[in-house]
Amino acid sequence: MKLILAAIKPSKKEEKQFSTSANGFLRTLNAVLVDAKAILGGSGAKGTWLSGNHDVDIFVLFDYKKYANMSAELSGLLEKSLKKTFPKVKIERLHGSRDYFQFAYRGLLFEVVPILKIAKAERALNITDISPLHSAWVNKHAAKVKDDIRLLKQFCKANNMYGAESYIGGFSGYVLEILTAHYGSFEKVLKAAQKWKEKEVVDPSAFYKTKELALFHINTSKLQSPLIVVDPVDKNRNAAAALSKEKFLLFKELAKKYLQKPAEDFFVKEKITVDSLRQKYKGKGTLVFVAVTPTEGKEDAVGAKILKVFEFLRERLLGFSLVHGGWVWDKGSEGLFYFVLKKKELSAEEIRVGPPLKLKEYVEDFKKKNKNTFEEKGRMMAKVKVENPKLKDFVNALLKNEYVTERVEKIKKMEVV
Repeated sequence: MKLILAAIKPSKKEEKQFSTSANGFLRTLNAVLVDAKAILGGSGAKGTWLSGNHDVDIFVLFDYKKYANMSAELSGLLEKSLKKTFPKVKIERLHGSRDYFQFAYRGLLFEVVPILKIAKAERALNITDISPLHSAWVNKHAAKVKDDIRLLKQFCKANNMYGAESYIGGFSGYVLEILTAHYGSFEKVLKAAQKWKEKEVVDPSAFYKTKELALFHINTSKLQSPLIVVDPVDKNRNAAAALSKEKFLLFKELAKKYLQKPAEDFFVKEKITVDSLRQKYKGKGTLVFVAVTPTEGKEDAVGAKILKVFEFLRERLLGFSLVHGGWVWDKGSEGLFYFVLKKKELSAEEIRVGPPLKLKEYVEDFKKKNKNTFEEKGRMMAKVKVENPKLKDFVNALLKNEYVTERVEKIKKMEVV
């Protein structure tokens, strides 16, 4: 554990650099703001960030009494202040429940979010308004377990379970902070996970006396996740709403394996490259690699498009006896799809199943559309020529499909080995 912490916990030097840059940014921006104040948010404010993280969350709190009726206008007001404060910096406006801003400044990537200053979650007009309350809760209830939080974050990050973005479907940093504070340590979270059932309810603030009450009061649309984590500062919110069943089960599985045999490997993210995949799957089948240039846009939207393309390709490659498929992408880089297949070629013909013989009108239509038809077990069937039976031709045809071309900017490379 000490070796892992030494690698993931920011050094004194790194903390000082972060603090200097963040505080300098806040002083510069606050000198311009009127009826609003910029504060540090996210893991930076909670002291739970991981070494090497160069993202800084900044919340700009607007006076509630003055701006509650102008919630939709906060982004525009903040944009003017940012452009005035940083006239030479390229500022990107991103769409969200309330538009926010992103730009690089002094070696760090700043994300600046306009919110209303509130003391209680019930007064929030937007989900982001609650964010400072999250920081306050974590600093109060997780003060003694921040290193454990880092371990849990790295555990999830290394195994592709970290992030509430739709294309990841994993655990948000805040959910991991809640779980660690609630159970008491990194290992206690893993042990607790072994007992989690479908629709498990974790309620740190004990808002509800029973699981049934929690499931009754929280919005049904937010209860689709397999784990329900009641936000300790907002009893109506499931903080783990973005968690997918796939990542929930993966967490339970890896937690069990770690508890049986703890190892540093659980905290090290596997670097996936074409060469490493060739080595890993050597002799196990034919490999297909597709490198793509993603579209531009908000990370979550871009990632969702890449995921859809992967699922499209994977589904259509099942006929080649798919052994394994996966994809990797980090914002600002190319995406890579990879598939391991047992077959290199399909049969030249396939059997197409038609309508029952008693549906004469449909049978006649089927005969018109298919030349080589025959009857079998009360149905009309047809022998159909398979287009692109060879794997390479098949994949190339898939990559020209509109479903793919609309969701990625460019196919950089396709390789079959």
